[in-house]
This record gives sequence, structure tokens and C-alpha cells, in this order.
Amino acid sequence: YGCGRLNRDGLQIKSYWEGEESVTRFTPRPSHIAIPGYVYGGLIASLIDCHCTGTAAAAAYRAAGREMGTEPAFRFVTASLHVDYLKPTPLGVPLEVRGTVKEIKGRKIVVTASLSAQGEVCARGEVVAVEVPENMFPAGGS
Repeated sequence: YGCGRLNRDGLQIKSYWEGEESVTRFTPRPSHIAIPGYVYGGLIASLIDCHCTGTAAAAAYRAAGREMGTEPAFRFVTASLHVDYLKPTPLGVPLEVRGTVKEIKGRKIVVTASLSAQGEVCARGEVVAVEVPENMFPAGGS
């Protein structure tokens, strides 16, 4: 699993702006279990990672004054991922990830995020995302 709209086994999250925050929602499946009733921490890290790299790309479009999806595409990879697990995350309820752009510096964008279940923050994270050159991706790749 993981990121990328072309990854048919991926999480397939879609992130949107709500003011200055980016937001995505995802409902974990039974296969995302850690211990009975709770979400696996690796999925939580993956949600934060995918949402934050997507937020970095969206922020790059905003900073450049361009519409999302215009070419050449802005694509980002994770240089650093830090997650603090604050409390067990329940399985079977929608999760919400909210991101905030902390810093834009050249090809690097730092995004902080919180992951909540039923209004309770269960995890916080920070991603350092780095823009990659267009030629790193095959034609039509994501």
C-alpha cells in the first residue's frame, strides 16, 4: 500500500485545502488492524506521509500561482518522517488528517500533521518533503 493515484493497491486518499490547512479522510479496513480494535501504527505513519507529500505538492502549486495538475507536475518524496503516537487509534471509524505547511525553502517543504479519530488527536507528525526532477518519473507516472 502507500501513496500514488496510479497505485491500485494504495490508500487512494485525496487531500483538499480548507483555508490554510490540508485535509484528508480515510476509514481503515479490518486488514489495517494492530491489536483487536486498533489501527496498525504503520498505517498511521503512511497516512501522515502520503497526506504531507501531497500537501507539499499542493503548496508548491499555490506558491507558483499555478492550478493543480498543470504540467510540469510538482512531485515530492519523503526526506524525513517523524510520528508521535499519542493514543491508540480506534479501528472502524473515519480518520481525519490535517496538514499545515511549516516551511517552504527551495525544493524542500516541511509539513506538520495531526491524525484524529472521532475528534480526538491520536498522532502528530512532521514530514520533510523534497521535490524531485520530472525526469525521475516515467511518462504518465505518479
